[in-house]
Amino acid sequence: MEAPLENESPAGASAGIQGADHGEELKASDGAVTFMSDIESAELQRCVFADSLVTVSEGGRDLGKFTVTVEFAHRSQQPCMLLHAQSQGAIDDSPCGTTVTAYLTADLEVLEEDYHEYVKLEGHTLDKRCHMVQRDRQMVIDKVTIVGEEVTKESVSYPMSVLRGLVTEGSNLLLMRLFALKKKVPEDMTFMSLDQGLHIIHTTFSELGVKQLEVEGETVEVFGVERTVHSVEDSPTSWQSYFLADGRLASRVQVGSPVTMRLLKLPSQPEKGFKKVPLIWEEDMQMCSKFMDRKEELKADHASYLRQHPEIRALISDFLQFLLLRKPDDVVQFAREYFLPFASAVRQKQA
Repeated sequence: MEAPLENESPAGASAGIQGADHGEELKASDGAVTFMSDIESAELQRCVFADSLVTVSEGGRDLGKFTVTVEFAHRSQQPCMLLHAQSQGAIDDSPCGTTVTAYLTADLEVLEEDYHEYVKLEGHTLDKRCHMVQRDRQMVIDKVTIVGEEVTKESVSYPMSVLRGLVTEGSNLLLMRLFALKKKVPEDMTFMSLDQGLHIIHTTFSELGVKQLEVEGETVEVFGVERTVHSVEDSPTSWQSYFLADGRLASRVQVGSPVTMRLLKLPSQPEKGFKKVPLIWEEDMQMCSKFMDRKEELKADHASYLRQHPEIRALISDFLQFLLLRKPDDVVQFAREYFLPFASAVRQKQA
């Protein structure tokens, strides 16, 4: 059975052309659109690495961790960038977290992005999920908010023609890496974004310059970028991020918040005079052998786990049969609704 909906308010494509400021059509600046279209593949290659920071309170208490990985991938046989960011921690001892997975083109256009945010409060849970995907030159966005037992669904679609210069929770992290590697934020970096109500708003980036930061007892030079998300109804919200010379994130903080994300350990540096050699693991017999051994080890481990949990095959089989019977246009949304009762049952069992 599908989970009951307390409030469902779908909106058509025509709702997406105007911004949150009640009628004015918003668009990104020419400089922002040009910056995205001029990104070169060599620049993206320098962005392929992982960041790992810890979240600390104003008093120095460890509250959680924040990680970002960027890698090359394929989606529907199309080469793209895959960004995965995750934040885990606690607010007043209540577990919370955010996960973002985004597939991006070489000019940072979003092919697909999934955003999940949760806070486990005493007695109930706040859970927000937002999924956006390009389909027939439309950006289709579905949002599900669960507060306790109340479920709210929102849907909207925008023509891609009005989303030029769109920056999302996922793509902004990669965009700032590019700024950091250039050590420069050009003037008039005004992009488009989406607010909590799925309305178009503006988000801007500005340069904070260079400053000294102490990491692992060593003073290093970092370059700062400020991101500001604008809103008509509320005051603008800003985040300040500082990066090492190689583009790695050193610190991140929301302006006015007592919580800071910071780097605890500097990445290891290659020895001077060391020449980086491109790695082609398929031509390295030793690495290829290790890869095949590890592959067989994982296959055996996965097979063992499936034998220990036969309910997995039954669950997947039932889902596929139901999917093929209904043949929905939006498979991801269908899967969300299908598995939602299982999540509710787990929460009730845990409570």
